[in-house]
Amino acid sequence: MTDSPKPYAPRDWGAHPPVIHPDYKSTRLRGATKPLIPLKQTLSELTGPVFGHDCLGVLDNDLTRNGRRDGDPPGEPLGERIVVSGKVVDERGRPQPDMLVEVWQANAAGRYVHKVDQHNAPLDPNFFGGGRCVTDAEGVYRFTTIKPGAYPWGNHPNAWRPNHIHFSLFGPSIATRLVTQMYFPGDPLLDLDPIFLGTPEKARDRLVAAFDLTLTEPEFALGYRFDVVLRGAQETPMETGR
Repeated sequence: MTDSPKPYAPRDWGAHPPVIHPDYKSTRLRGATKPLIPLKQTLSELTGPVFGHDCLGVLDNDLTRNGRRDGDPPGEPLGERIVVSGKVVDERGRPQPDMLVEVWQANAAGRYVHKVDQHNAPLDPNFFGGGRCVTDAEGVYRFTTIKPGAYPWGNHPNAWRPNHIHFSLFGPSIATRLVTQMYFPGDPLLDLDPIFLGTPEKARDRLVAAFDLTLTEPEFALGYRFDVVLRGAQETPMETGR
């Protein structure tokens, strides 16, 4: 006889940023000012899409290679190469396989490949800035990329975003998408960034990756570990409404 499974732990809303954080100016315009109205999810939202390893390209998780221009040899993106890896688990530490993990980021000079980004910094012709992978049977994901640069963002005088990588995680359906950001240890801009500081203090360290020598590849790239906890007391803060 086995014990019946315990119910899922409730969301720890005290670990997540508020919908409106006055120091993060754009939330004043886009944050909900009235209680949210739950909408019943449709069958397609609850059952699809289904992600699998066969939907991925060979270089989808290697941002140092998936944006290279044709050439002989192909051009290398500029900047410090890094490996970012971690495990996606639930509140009881159980690995979550077959989760689609997507990332997007600025290049080493702090600029995104996007028409809205007009920061006076160079674009890298060999760096696209986006990638994806699916977690394995142990819930592990892995990316090879370039360490992103800081950039100005106009939120307040002399405002600069810390080095960061955006993460999106999809579970078994489109209704299970979670979005967050990963920061780097020792960044002096963290103490000045309203987005990072908008996360309750008890949970901020969950957004900061740890340097990991076991992930570091000799003569090639430094390694950083960033684990994601989906629910419970140690859940990773997410950019989601309530």
